[in-house]
Amino acid sequence: MLEYPFATDEQKELANMARSILEKELAPRLHDLEQANDGKGEFPLDVFKTLAEAGYTGMLVPEKYGGLGFDNVTKCLIYEEMSKVDAGFTFNFNGAIANFEFIEMSHISEEEKQAWADRYIAGEAPGACCITEPDAGSDAAGMKTTAVKDGNEWVLNGRKCFVTDGPVANHFIIFAWTDKAKSAGNGITAFFVEKERGVQVGSVENKMGIKLSCTSDIILDNVRVPEDHVIGEIGKGFKYAMQDLDMARICGMVYCLGISQTAIENATKYAQVRKQFGKRIIDHEGLAFLLADMQIRTDAARALLYQAARCLDEGKPIGSLSSATKVFVSESCVQTAIDGIQVFGGYGYMKDYPMEKLLRDSKIFTIFDGTNQIQRMLVGRHLDKKYAE
Repeated sequence: MLEYPFATDEQKELANMARSILEKELAPRLHDLEQANDGKGEFPLDVFKTLAEAGYTGMLVPEKYGGLGFDNVTKCLIYEEMSKVDAGFTFNFNGAIANFEFIEMSHISEEEKQAWADRYIAGEAPGACCITEPDAGSDAAGMKTTAVKDGNEWVLNGRKCFVTDGPVANHFIIFAWTDKAKSAGNGITAFFVEKERGVQVGSVENKMGIKLSCTSDIILDNVRVPEDHVIGEIGKGFKYAMQDLDMARICGMVYCLGISQTAIENATKYAQVRKQFGKRIIDHEGLAFLLADMQIRTDAARALLYQAARCLDEGKPIGSLSSATKVFVSESCVQTAIDGIQVFGGYGYMKDYPMEKLLRDSKIFTIFDGTNQIQRMLVGRHLDKKYAE
């Protein structure tokens, strides 16, 4: 359970209770949920509802709408503990409840915003954010989805892919070109779109890992939305997306900490009982050093992530910190999972043991929210600008 010295008693209680719910409601079903839907996996909405009843689906809704309005550090502490049970579920859970800020930025009435806040808090409004397209991954500006004004409505056409929560969402945040004559920074607009307006769910992906996070295509075929469903300013959607990604590249790596610490716990416990050459393998210096490096790496990743999260909460400039956090934390996680398999030896490679799942779950974090190669490019650009003569 959570024992970080910088966490308050309230934060510890919130994080530990969330993990306890998942240990009871989710952990016994993980294998079956991963194998569901012909191996594509399943996001258990009943567990989502249980967390809603405990108040967690309202934790990102501002207090003025009746939510809890948690800061980034508190959110990350909760998600780290939840990820020790399953990172895929936790990632999908966050995706389902993280979009109210965009609804608040739309131009619908305050009464409508309050109604959506109430649905969020009750666990009745899983949402999804749609940026990536088949030809626009790390190059988000390469998207082809369009929105054309028709009277007092916008008509949206296009296809989004790799949409987290796509199969279960009842509303979507869609980014689309509204003026291709302009740059992405002035020509892409964000829209709040309810599913009943005609949004179609395409193919559901069969992923290598985080299988409890459901992922699909989203198809927009002449989907019409009122003009008050524009989010913020027309043409500023790309700016909002990049700001959201800056946050995601920090807080979105907290799942890696849960994976890493679980790998360390499993590997250490195994090393304490497995014997070779007449003694526990943890008593062999080479193996003990491997475990030590796993923990040192994870401690460093945790310190970096929470320092970055505090900067977000305090509104401080983050410079290259967002990209640096994503790269270091995600790559540390993959290496820790690999080392955990090494501790288990041949058994670590077997599906009957927990380590191979942790490695499968870890890899995606080096890819989405901008690949780590893109993040290194961004850090390089930051350095070039910082030290320019």
